Amino acid sequence: MTSSADDHDPFVTAVKPLVDAMGGEMMPPDEAGADDVVLAWEGRDVVAVRLPQLADSLDHILLALERKRGKPLSELDRKAKQEVVRILEARGAFAVRHGVETVAGALGVSRFTVYNYLNRST
Repeated sequence: MTSSADDHDPFVTAVKPLVDAMGGEMMPPDEAGADDVVLAWEGRDVVAVRLPQLADSLDHILLALERKRGKPLSELDRKAKQEVVRILEARGAFAVRHGVETVAGALGVSRFTVYNYLNRST
């Protein structure tokens, strides 16, 4: 969030973890663009949120999964990679253009392998 936003507002503090998890960016409401979401609380605009593009969201989700597992996704065993694919499928990762290719690259497997993992999860 830019320095002119109220970083100490309790509402901003409350929504920050959610915005961070989505890979969004917070800014003062008067800096919001047409595609940004302005959040109001108790009758006043408090903060604006710029949501990431879908492809950026997928990258953000992949990085979060790596942090959660403590190592690059490509170093996971087959079972763990299958679980990652199930998580990503539930989050809609494969609806994003080039989603399978992006996930395959992060996991260090082929697209064919990702499709096999998807078929096993159904």
